[in-house]
Amino acid sequence: MEGFNGWLYESFNHDFAIRRFCSARVELEQGELGDAMNNDTEVFCPDDEISTPHLAASEVDDFVDSFINMDYDDDDGDGDGEGDDKNDRNSKKQQNFHHFQDKIEAFSIVNDDSLMMEGDELEMSSSCEDLGANEMVPSIEEASHGVDQGLHLVHLLLACAEAVGCRDIHLATSMLSQIGASATPLGDSLQRVSYCFATGLKSRLSLLQNVNGNGTIANCAIDVPMIAREEKMEAFQLLYQTTPYIAFGFLAANEAIFQAAQGKGSLHIIDLGMKHTLQWPSLIRALASRPEGPPTLRITALTSDEDLVELEASMKSLLEDASSLGIAMEFHMISEPVTPSLLTRDNLNLREGESLYINSVMHLHKYVKESRGSLKAILQAIKKLGPALLTMVEQDANHNGPFFLGRLLESLHYYSAIFDSLEASLPRHSPQRMKIERLHFAEEIRNIVAYEGTDRMERHERADQWRRQLGRAGFQVMGLKCLSQARMMLSVYGCDGYSLGSEKGCLLLGWKGRPLMLASAWQLHNVSSAY
Repeated sequence: MEGFNGWLYESFNHDFAIRRFCSARVELEQGELGDAMNNDTEVFCPDDEISTPHLAASEVDDFVDSFINMDYDDDDGDGDGEGDDKNDRNSKKQQNFHHFQDKIEAFSIVNDDSLMMEGDELEMSSSCEDLGANEMVPSIEEASHGVDQGLHLVHLLLACAEAVGCRDIHLATSMLSQIGASATPLGDSLQRVSYCFATGLKSRLSLLQNVNGNGTIANCAIDVPMIAREEKMEAFQLLYQTTPYIAFGFLAANEAIFQAAQGKGSLHIIDLGMKHTLQWPSLIRALASRPEGPPTLRITALTSDEDLVELEASMKSLLEDASSLGIAMEFHMISEPVTPSLLTRDNLNLREGESLYINSVMHLHKYVKESRGSLKAILQAIKKLGPALLTMVEQDANHNGPFFLGRLLESLHYYSAIFDSLEASLPRHSPQRMKIERLHFAEEIRNIVAYEGTDRMERHERADQWRRQLGRAGFQVMGLKCLSQARMMLSVYGCDGYSLGSEKGCLLLGWKGRPLMLASAWQLHNVSSAY
């Protein structure tokens, strides 16, 4: 990867391409840099002169290999030592990408104001085309004469993102047209993920065209078809059935609850953001088989109005199954937004003598905001309830950065791995795969790319950030002991690309060495472990 590292430092010495597109950013640079230094912020200081990066073909190929292909061989490191060499190479590739990502974020602190909108505020900037944005991307004709089409799509997406960030509508529209010539929901994994990101960029551009004179975004409809709840649930169930991403989280959370509930006669599970009952049949069967006998069980679903009817119908069937297994079970629904004021003992009808468990599967990230105050308040409210355990499953990705370009790079890397894994699991023209990508992942991508402020809900964060946030809120991680069960579950899918690992108490599921999902269990500080 020497070529990648050489390009990395050379390109930053020449100023990353984003800088030369917006003259307003260049004019503000000195003041911003001074403010950052005064605040003891660690930043990367580029040269003052604006110039265009000159990238050799080999350097760009190395970059794409690290950023898009993510060809990390999965090997446990056993045997004759070859696995250790592979692990070393894989670790270096991951470190190189995260080093690149850190540099992008650090650089953005100084230079990325026009790409960041806090809430609905937007910094105005000048045309990208005037500053030569077209120079960074070869034409379609050039791409067809030896430049890899996937590499060309990456160039186009980055250039389009920069044009959108500069509010250069003409150039961004032109870039989107070029992307449309290669990106398709019916192509290979990179073409399909590029299509989803192009849709997100188009939506963001549509929002930017409705900026008021005071810098706020006017209420406007984005020209994207609405997806019915039934379609979303169908896509989620297909994802659950055909890939391990959801089942992994359910297995880890249920095993943690089962272990912590040993010897407890009365259990109460509060499920944050519950939309379905897919998680609970396996836990109910496990509880029914306890040597000491099954406990009584209550599940309280904190859900939305649109999920009430379907959730009630599916839970009725679950209650019947629990009864047939000898478990006395109750089910309650609360259709209110999850707020600190809702999370009280009275509102949740907590009872003396029952052991309380809070379950969050891909939901807590929705409370992460720019200031993180919202998440802190939720965690403090959960702490006051005194739960025996908090189980959390989340996407292991840094999609909550305040700077648009950094988020786009990280999310492109993340979802490229997701789409690559889907291609390995399902045929190219599989209707099931198309539904998963169009109705589930495309919506996540669009939210990350197009929206800001309270409308941006998909604020995924990495395991180390969750450890910091939960630690500050008074929780300590409990090591999950279900690695062998997770490995057995992965074997069912018959695909060699998935990888499992454990990091500081969190269980990680990845694709070709790139972590994608994390599962963890948390206990209040100064409480003895139940398992």
